[in-house]
Amino acid sequence: MMVFFYIVLAIIGLLVILGLIAPKSYDVSRSIEINKPLPEVFQYLKYIKNQDYWSPWKKKDPNMLQEFEGIDGEVGFVSKWEGNKEVGSGEQEILGIVDNKVIETELRFLKPWKSQSDAYIKVEEISPNETKVIWGFTGKNKFPMSILMLFMNMEKAVGKDFEEGLENLKQVLEN
Repeated sequence: MMVFFYIVLAIIGLLVILGLIAPKSYDVSRSIEINKPLPEVFQYLKYIKNQDYWSPWKKKDPNMLQEFEGIDGEVGFVSKWEGNKEVGSGEQEILGIVDNKVIETELRFLKPWKSQSDAYIKVEEISPNETKVIWGFTGKNKFPMSILMLFMNMEKAVGKDFEEGLENLKQVLEN
């Protein structure tokens, strides 16, 4: 019986240690330069429905079910999705728009696991006909999910999708 007690105690101790050293937050972003004027780029980006044309996740499940609430391009607009195993299900809500600067959204993932992230798309003028687009998201890793982040690199996992999406965006806007 004592052996069982020591095993349980060791497992609890290990979980506590892993919980203490696990990353508590994440911040992943990527950027790209697009050969279009900033107002034109921003006007396109503020409409969430336009993500269907450049989002890497739409390519992973072109048949995902989508539902929308509110007016696209305005604060309060919600895009909901239900997809395959690669895209899961969740919703994205526009929380803030600063014209020609940033679109702030909240991502609420429901499947394959529940989580919430703050996402953003920022634009910066490089020249009158060149715009830098920065796409990213931040969030907190809550216990016990934080322990899983010791073995998963968000920077690599999501960063590759952001890069692909930004390349798609560049193609859409420059052609």
